[in-house]
Amino acid sequence: MKAIHIFLLFVAVALIQLFVPAQMIFNKETILETGTAYKFRTQPIDPNDPFRGKYITLRYDFNSIKTEDTLWERKEEAYVYLATDSLGFAKPFAITREKLDLDDDYVMAEINWYNKKKQEVSVRLPFNRYYMEESKAYEAEVAHRKAQRDSLPDNTYALVFIKDGKAVLGDVLIDEISIKDHVINNRVKKGEKP
Repeated sequence: MKAIHIFLLFVAVALIQLFVPAQMIFNKETILETGTAYKFRTQPIDPNDPFRGKYITLRYDFNSIKTEDTLWERKEEAYVYLATDSLGFAKPFAITREKLDLDDDYVMAEINWYNKKKQEVSVRLPFNRYYMEESKAYEAEVAHRKAQRDSLPDNTYALVFIKDGKAVLGDVLIDEISIKDHVINNRVKKGEKP
């Protein structure tokens, strides 16, 4: 009798361990399929070490957002409401502590700092890492940095899908080409194995 209870407990635990990651994947795939796509301009970063692992770090061009609120705390969560500019890039138009009754898309962000004199807050967006195959991550970061240094400011951006305050980073593009394909194309040009 005890063996059956242990077996049933084992099966239940195994199913829960499979369900949780499957649910996370399903939620992200749903956002990618049904969320609104926003292009976020990226900025160059100064890496502390040349190889970070299986991702590239991204920084976005709107580091600060004007606010009427005067009492923001570091690491506080905030609603950042988004619109698009004339070129189709995301831009914040409001930041609040509580959800507004608006139809506009928003993303949850964390406050980095608040400048009381300028009435601006800096936010950390939840999609500042783009994960990819480890062997290509460093080359992708170098290509991203080089493209920003050598080209127009609008040639590198992150494509982020947003739905109900949740965001999924879909891709990073350089001159409208996925950064993954960009790395492969560079390897082919050099005569290396993609």
